Amino acid sequence: MPAAPAASATTPATQPCAPLHSSTADYRAGDTVSHHGRNWSAKWWTRGENPGAGSAWADRGACTGGVSDFVIGEEEFDAIFPDRDPFYTYQGLIDALHAYPRFANVGTPQTRAREAAAFLTHADFESVGLKYVKEINEANYWRKCDDTQPFGCPAGREAYYGRGPIMFSWNFNYKAAGDALGLDLLNDPWLVERDPSVAWATALWYWNTQNGPGTMTSHDAMVGGAGFGETIRSLNGALECDGGNPASVAARVERYERITGIVGVAPGSGLTC
Repeated sequence: MPAAPAASATTPATQPCAPLHSSTADYRAGDTVSHHGRNWSAKWWTRGENPGAGSAWADRGACTGGVSDFVIGEEEFDAIFPDRDPFYTYQGLIDALHAYPRFANVGTPQTRAREAAAFLTHADFESVGLKYVKEINEANYWRKCDDTQPFGCPAGREAYYGRGPIMFSWNFNYKAAGDALGLDLLNDPWLVERDPSVAWATALWYWNTQNGPGTMTSHDAMVGGAGFGETIRSLNGALECDGGNPASVAARVERYERITGIVGVAPGSGLTC
């Protein structure tokens, strides 16, 4: 990766990161994005040109996010996902981290490592080792459109199927995550399967902001000491927890213990739900 340009003397290095850049989105003059730990603003309309690679973007300086010290390195990532689809890049994950700078960045080094390992465990489980970019059972695609939502399913009833590391699905999730990330995922849910950083960002959105059927976010479960088991509850609730599917819980725990072993941290307590 090319060395990042020096920050401007008039631009604070501690500015928050803007929404992450998408290689398939349209940007107008003045739009601001983050890319590789820096903020950039569009000089004119642009699409498909990465910041720093051409003349369409003006460098606005380094932004906060804490991803340069992400607790899992690329070699460990490769060891966790040795047979992954090429779509799932380590750099895509790193780029997505700018949207949620507190992820794996709160607490002791052990707490940070456990949170990162827990997140990647569920990615490993849901996408079968990151081998699948989208849900394979096309017969179920239409089920992921909730007609009761006022915004409906403008991309089509079969457009909101599972995509990305945690098989992100449902029209209301695409709407909420898109709003949070500054992306129109309700009208273009396919962006999640075209852009690896967006795929990772949707998974991080759910992890950091949604309780799901649980009582806390997965981020809070790991940072607050509730443990890995509560992250299962936040993802799938009674479908797996409280005797719903003990085999599935055991499989997740087994994967978590494998990944914490690769990362080099003890798995901690509260492993089941």
